Amino acid sequence: MKFLLLYEILYVLLIIAICLRIVWDTRSVSKALAYLLLVIFVPILGAIFYFSFGINYRKHKIYHKKLTIDQSFRQRLEHIYPKIRAHLNSLDTAFITPYEKSLRFLSNIEERLSIIPNEEVKVICNGENLFPELLDALRAAKHHIHIEYYIYENDHIGNAIKNILIEKVRAGVEVRFIYDDFGSQGIRKNIVKELLANGVPAFPFYKINFVKLANRMNYRNHRKIVVVDGYTAFVGGINISDKYNNNEPNALYWRDTHLKVRGYSAHVLQAVFLQDWNFCSEENVAIDAPYFPIVTQPYPTDYFTQIVSSGADSDLSNILFATVQLIYAAKREILITTPYFIPDTSLQEALIIAALSGVEVKLLVPKEGDSVFVHTASESFFEELLKAGVEIYRYEKGFVHAKTFVIDGEVASVGTANLDARSFDLNFEVNALVYNKEVASDLRRIFYKDLEDASLLRLETWEKRSKFKQLIERIVRLFSPFL
Repeated sequence: MKFLLLYEILYVLLIIAICLRIVWDTRSVSKALAYLLLVIFVPILGAIFYFSFGINYRKHKIYHKKLTIDQSFRQRLEHIYPKIRAHLNSLDTAFITPYEKSLRFLSNIEERLSIIPNEEVKVICNGENLFPELLDALRAAKHHIHIEYYIYENDHIGNAIKNILIEKVRAGVEVRFIYDDFGSQGIRKNIVKELLANGVPAFPFYKINFVKLANRMNYRNHRKIVVVDGYTAFVGGINISDKYNNNEPNALYWRDTHLKVRGYSAHVLQAVFLQDWNFCSEENVAIDAPYFPIVTQPYPTDYFTQIVSSGADSDLSNILFATVQLIYAAKREILITTPYFIPDTSLQEALIIAALSGVEVKLLVPKEGDSVFVHTASESFFEELLKAGVEIYRYEKGFVHAKTFVIDGEVASVGTANLDARSFDLNFEVNALVYNKEVASDLRRIFYKDLEDASLLRLETWEKRSKFKQLIERIVRLFSPFL
């Protein structure tokens, strides 16, 4: 009996200690309450779940190390920006005045040059259109190729890129290759080995060890970045996989969107890449002119772009905050495409407020998700949006994987972040915000073309779903802070 009593006392003290850790370490109230309920009412398993997925690794030593590397890198990078800053000060930026708060906000959180001019920003739909341009850019590389992907597969396009990288290294071009050890686990024993054997440096962003499998899977590098010679870059939602190429005999049609950028925004994507590289390779790549080329004349004066990144090493949810800030800046129209919609309170309320204020808000999501649990959680947010006047469209042609939004046909975003807690708080992500009416109009046209393959979800129809389905949605929604 004494041992049993001692065990009970120790168990209660342990639960209290874990609960105090949750309260101290979890910034989100809803997430903290969810973890507390899980730990209290699901003994042992709840604690295991929290320590596997819930600990705030922003203060973990490995991310502290990355923060130190990043800060040092940014300080050294500052010397290349004065000419660009002087140029920006000389421009008439009246066209971005409505978004001044967003510009100032991102300048503060990113600690780098905010809005940057580019020679070209091109919207590219789907892998069948992106991959040929990407291969051409890689073949044209003269000094360096930097590649970073969440999913990179051992298939036709994966091997085509691998062969070019090997050829370029043999020709004296510098190549650096980062892959996510979870998303690209299929290439560890083939493509990665072949790259290394042929002199191409390749590193996992955060190597998965069996003992730490759970928590390291929870903080993945979801970025898709390619930088060629410091002036041409690619960023967006398309991974390196044949399934994104709809010219291939795929079972499912994949709709996705990417950007090709030529200009100074490649410098910022370069900085994001090199910070990740210095972290995962434990090297210290010098900030040399070939990585950040300055073209003094003529200065490009169009395609103004901001690059915003976030991850477990960010103090704030940068991409979430930037998205919400631009939603509040909208006056006429908000067009959002996302494969996963599990918004936090701030994003959900921003969309509702916009719709109730007379702004047209349209949301495009897949009709069928690739995860029943996540898809059900997403649907649990629909009713209150529909009641506020948000138009929800469900894509039926295949799976829509694009992560884009367009505000008033003037500013647009293309990136890697989904509208869910995992992208905003856990994964390493990067988005490009483009302040250009031509690019915004192009994305707006693509959005409305996608609506031709989507069905409008009507409130009266949605309210008729069974009570059992509504109950399941509400239960699954309780787990939304973890998704």
